[in-house]
Amino acid sequence: MNSNLTPELNKTSYQQFRKTSQFLMPVSLNNNIEQDEYNIYPVCSLGGGKIFNGYHSLAQYIIEKQTVIIDGYVGVLWNTIKTSLSEYFIADGLTVNWVETSAYLKSQHEIEALVEPFLGARDAVWGTKCTLSLHDLFELDKLTVQSPNKTVDINIVMGSGATLSNWDAPIIYIDLPKNELQFRMRAGAITNLGAAQADEPLYMYKRFYFVDWVLLNNHKKQVLDQISVIADGQWPDDINWMYKTDFTDGLSRLGQSVIRVRPWFEPGAWGGHWIREHIKNINKDVVNYAWSFELIVPENGLVFESDGYLLEVSFDFLMFNNQQQVLGIHAQKFGYEFPIRFDFLDTYDGGNLSIQCHPSLKYIQDNFGETITQDETYYILDCKDTAEVYLGFQENIQPEEFKSVLEASQRENKEVEITNYVQAHAAKKHDLFLIPNGTVHSAGANNLVLEISATPYIFTFKMYDWLRLDLDGNPRPINIEHAFNNLNFDRKGEKVPVELISKQEVIRQGEGWQLVHVPTHQEHFYDVHRIEFDKEIIIETHNQCHIMMLVEGSAITIKTANGTEQTFAYAETFVVPAAAQSYTLINLGKNRAKVIKAFLK
Repeated sequence: MNSNLTPELNKTSYQQFRKTSQFLMPVSLNNNIEQDEYNIYPVCSLGGGKIFNGYHSLAQYIIEKQTVIIDGYVGVLWNTIKTSLSEYFIADGLTVNWVETSAYLKSQHEIEALVEPFLGARDAVWGTKCTLSLHDLFELDKLTVQSPNKTVDINIVMGSGATLSNWDAPIIYIDLPKNELQFRMRAGAITNLGAAQADEPLYMYKRFYFVDWVLLNNHKKQVLDQISVIADGQWPDDINWMYKTDFTDGLSRLGQSVIRVRPWFEPGAWGGHWIREHIKNINKDVVNYAWSFELIVPENGLVFESDGYLLEVSFDFLMFNNQQQVLGIHAQKFGYEFPIRFDFLDTYDGGNLSIQCHPSLKYIQDNFGETITQDETYYILDCKDTAEVYLGFQENIQPEEFKSVLEASQRENKEVEITNYVQAHAAKKHDLFLIPNGTVHSAGANNLVLEISATPYIFTFKMYDWLRLDLDGNPRPINIEHAFNNLNFDRKGEKVPVELISKQEVIRQGEGWQLVHVPTHQEHFYDVHRIEFDKEIIIETHNQCHIMMLVEGSAITIKTANGTEQTFAYAETFVVPAAAQSYTLINLGKNRAKVIKAFLK
């Protein structure tokens, strides 16, 4: 891996603005990896001359335009951007009128009053999706009367919401990956919109998720057609940017070929060692890895490449610009939401997840403002012989007794013999455990779980967490009331292995291949197939989106109808959009390849 930002620099020089063990994505990369090696920096290559590097080039663009709008996401280091650009303006002897949107936000007190109804109680884990608009946080009458100063050389209105100024000028939009935003949040280097100072990360994340991201994603969608330049704001001392026309061309290329987001990885209280031992180029100097965000699109980015330079944007842009291409016949139903997620839960030599459940559709809509709920499945990608999955209740479950035991455990820090109440099932590779909302469940130790689920991902009602603390030594939130408002106590006894462990069946086959149906629960809106083949196989999309992963084998190549060809290694997630029409999977390994395909029913 060749880059101009080494892991050593990432770990030391940048600690003041990002708190994480994860390396910062390099500005440029010569991505020479083996075909069977998991790639942590997957890119969509645009050809030469499409991405420009450095503040010097961006400053030159601004000098040519004279008046510009620089809009962007929360968490962008606006002062750094102003300072970096000013160096070049000063060197050229140019005068600049800077109008900063932060000066036209309503007072912190007013903004807190506006957003408070969407945040729940201070100690609540969740809020509800904000229904405001970004302009509600601004004194618009004062912002919109600001105008370019004809007595200076350059005029710039800059900051989140800058487009609200209504200047007649090119828009430069600076995006920021959600993982980097959270690393800055944890370091106290950024604030929520309109906040005077950083808060505890738990509260900042809640505010980001339920308010700031909602407002800014809607704003991003509204201004997309007006943008002239898109830039990546994740580096503190550098920037990469590209013209909007090349950007939308890149999005359209993804919308009809193959998509892979940039994964990111997080340690956790129950985390294990599978990810650390099997995925190269990530930081090995960590206590564990609990999650890989393989395809949790509200927090994953798409990386474009040109001349080795990288530029990452949020997945939202693809949905805003190419929703019909991506979702096909399901575009109207799901709108701009990508409905399925893939992620890893790594408990290999780690601990059990909490005993938990997820909200019903009505509950998540009424209480949290989501449109779809957190229906899940656990696909066992790898495991040890002792691995188990906790799923469903024992036949003799008494809800009030179970609740009383859980409350006593929380109150008295007292262990619970959880199998007195919840069933434990032996897990083996390629099993699929079905977890429709309201089902009590947990992944036990010594699993590498591929979680194939509906996209919502933060609504986990923990009932029992084995009396452990998080990695910072703090108690993890327990949500017994929420859980008991949603638990389905009919999922118990002999019905559990019959109804909640997928009964796999070969539904089609031919020479050198077979198609296995890995059925989900009737309440799941997605289904799962496993494609098993020796050499190659052709698949039709039928105007549906396919979410895929090689779950056995070393590597495969995929060729789409438009001539796109990409290679994916074991355990890499990729998406074939509906508009790809058809694709060929080619096995590059010596043994039979097995590919999971999740799709909407």
